[in-house]
Order: sequence, then structure tokens, then C-alpha cells
Amino acid sequence: MKKLLLTFVIILGLGFTTTERSNLAFEPIVVLELFTSQGCSSCPSADKLLNEVRKEYNEKNVFALSYHVSYWNYIGWKDPFSKEEYTEKQHAYAAKFRSRSVYTPQLVVNGKEHFVGSDQYKLYSRLKSYSKTSVPNQVILKNVKKNGSEVSFDYELKGNLSGKKLRTVLVINERETFVKRGENRNRKLTNSNIVVAERYIDPSAGNTKGLKIRVPEIVEAGDELQLITLVEDANLNITGAAKKAL
Repeated sequence: MKKLLLTFVIILGLGFTTTERSNLAFEPIVVLELFTSQGCSSCPSADKLLNEVRKEYNEKNVFALSYHVSYWNYIGWKDPFSKEEYTEKQHAYAAKFRSRSVYTPQLVVNGKEHFVGSDQYKLYSRLKSYSKTSVPNQVILKNVKKNGSEVSFDYELKGNLSGKKLRTVLVINERETFVKRGENRNRKLTNSNIVVAERYIDPSAGNTKGLKIRVPEIVEAGDELQLITLVEDANLNITGAAKKAL
């Protein structure tokens, strides 16, 4: 009888442990993804706002990302940071939000909602609300090093990872560009946390050490870089994040 009781207690204990692990809660994060373009006359105000937030919340769990889309390039100025992949990413969000079209400047928060990126009131409102909401995953970055044309890193993930992937992003902290043509011609634009490289990793593969992301040629010697990692579920919700300056 004692043996049966002990077995029951062990099984019951294991059951509670599994439930607890699947419902872990970690510190809140706020991930801001701005879809922008140097060819869009409405974007500089959103770029400026994102830069202000980046500096104001630099030491907090706020992650600012500037994705430069490609569909404005036709108007006369080819944005040097634009990529078709970032346009595709924005279209994936449009499908999620059931939007018929994409627009700039668009700001997506934690992959869960979007609004015009220059809307200061709405942005600070979301910063306040998401800063109080715990998330189910935690990312820990280790041994982040830049070696020539590559950045290597180790990582550790906590929480339920079922159906999730790790998005690793390399960003330039800030860059000024003099735009010669297009809607912003003869203007000097400041962009911040510019995404210049991105890599997806499957956590189930089990490889957590010595991972690498390539440093593209657009990165200059004086650029300050940052590595940002995001946990993303199948519905594009962001459930964890970490950052490390290089």
C-alpha cells in the first residue's frame, strides 16, 4: 500500500511540474517592428519617434527594429537598406491582420497589433500596457562576438517552445543618409536599429552554441551593432526577446 501511494505521489508531482513549466511567465518585453522606407515622405517622423523610444528605453526590455521595405524604390530613390524579404515579412503580417494592403510607416507591436508608426500617443500607450504583460519565454544570449564578417553567439531558451522558432537579427544602431532623389530628396535622414541581417533558428534542432549570422557589406567600420533575438510562434506572436550590444 505504501509503495502504491508513493508511486501515485511521484506521478502527481510530475504532472504538476509539467503544467508549471508550460505556464511559466517571464519579464515583459515590448518588440517594436517599424516597416519604413527612405523613399516615403511620411516615414521620417516615424523613424524619428522610433529613435527617441530606442534611446529612452535603452536599458529596458524594449526592442526596436527598423525593417526597410522595397516597394518604394521605384519612385526614384533606392533605399540602401531595403530588402524584398522585409516586404514579404510585412505581407505576412498583413495576412495575419487580414489587411488588404501594406503601408508605411507601419509599426507592429509584439507581432500582435499594428498602427501608423508616427502615432506617438498610441505608441506610448502600448509601451505602457505591454510593459506590464509577462511573456511565456525567456532568451539568454551568451558569448556574443564579432569575428570579421560573422557574429557568433550561444543562446539558452526557457519556457514552452512547442511550435516556436528563434529569429536572430543584426542591426545597425544608427545611420545618417543624404537622400538625393524621390519624395525625400535633398534631406538627411536618420534611421535607427536598422535590420541588416536576419536568420531563423529551429530550437528543436538542439544546437545552441557557436551559431553564426553573417555581417553584410553594408555595415561600415564605424557602425555600432546589436544582436537581437526573438522567440516567435506559428501565428507570428513574439513571446520572448533578448539583445546584446557588440
